[in-house]
Amino acid sequence: MDSRGVEECIDVRDISELTKNYLGRIRLIVFDVDGVLVPRGTVIKQTGNRFYMDLKTIGKEEIKLMCSLSTKYRLAINSGRSLFVLLEMFREITSSVSFIYENGSATWNGGKVTQLVNPYIDMMRIRSQLTKIKDKKIKGWEPKEFLITIHCNDRVDAIEEVMKNHSRYYCLWNGEAYDIGNIEYQNKGIGMVRYRMRHKYYRDEVLGIGDNVNDTEFLDACAISVTADKIRVKGNFYIDESDKLPANILMRRILEAR
Repeated sequence: MDSRGVEECIDVRDISELTKNYLGRIRLIVFDVDGVLVPRGTVIKQTGNRFYMDLKTIGKEEIKLMCSLSTKYRLAINSGRSLFVLLEMFREITSSVSFIYENGSATWNGGKVTQLVNPYIDMMRIRSQLTKIKDKKIKGWEPKEFLITIHCNDRVDAIEEVMKNHSRYYCLWNGEAYDIGNIEYQNKGIGMVRYRMRHKYYRDEVLGIGDNVNDTEFLDACAISVTADKIRVKGNFYIDESDKLPANILMRRILEAR
């Protein structure tokens, strides 16, 4: 069965049904990070100019699986995180992966950065308005180059009101933070396509896994899509909750199915 056959499936299938037939043309495997390769949840504390962020790093078991997988496939990370954070999270495996970061704003491959967008002026204007908001639910601003990400204990009405005046920008609440970026060119799907074309992969050679609403365009850009949360995002295959991380389960399944 080719990748077109996957897309023709009416019902999403359990990951156990991802067989060798589906994987025949796959050359590139792309992972979301939070909730997929590392547990969800970010601890951020900010007081004035003092900033603290508790980084989750990839586990030893996942490193071994990625190293095994990298001998057969090209691997990439597609994340809303900044490059600095991703390099810290995946320092032990950077020789085997590439990064598409800040929701498709730029890529990193073997130490080379390719900037895909330049939203600097608009973001500075929006940021100057948002920094005036004082709300106890705001925990801190995650340092980023191209996106605005504001971590909060809960939704903040004032943030959403400001963003209503910026129709060209999305203000996406993911359950722990707001991601703010340009609707037209800052999403994981556009970043995925640009990365794929730059490195000469066809769409039917790509498998992706994600678990949140901001992974929708990314998974749509893959021939085979795997969802780790069926409620938040659709996929051709799904992974149920487990004591193992979704990426761990997926990698084991791929290695077994080959």
